[in-house]
Amino acid sequence: MVEIPHPDKELIVGQVNASSSITVSADPQRTLEAIADYEAVRPRILSSHYHDYKVVEGGHGAGTVAEWTLQATEKRTRNVHAVVSVSDSIVTERDSNSTMVNTWTVTPAGSGAQVTLATTWKGAGGVAGIFEGIFAPLGLKKIQAEVLGNLQRELA
Repeated sequence: MVEIPHPDKELIVGQVNASSSITVSADPQRTLEAIADYEAVRPRILSSHYHDYKVVEGGHGAGTVAEWTLQATEKRTRNVHAVVSVSDSIVTERDSNSTMVNTWTVTPAGSGAQVTLATTWKGAGGVAGIFEGIFAPLGLKKIQAEVLGNLQRELA
């Protein structure tokens, strides 16, 4: 929905969402532990869109702080400073440099686990925000699918 702002109000900014899921053969607890392992597992499952990945604090689970540059497109990069929290079956990465939040949710699925990776952020306003809301999720879903596929191979 696009709202034309009153001269005294800012244009309403839309929420941008992208989400991808995959089923892995590992049990949910092992899967969650792998996702929350920022030292060993995470560097192995990142796609070529991630650059300069490093763990700043911790490395396993809650309290971990990691940094990377996400090269979403040829011209669009984002420097991420992610602070990690873990709650039950959810690993959350909040970017201190922006409104971006990555949420990894693990649920039982047969003899394995379903992993859903969801990314949200407050998008731009105006016409730029309309295009961002349409095209950014499409590109991000491709990146998410690659990372999830790498996780699936890691856990096989």
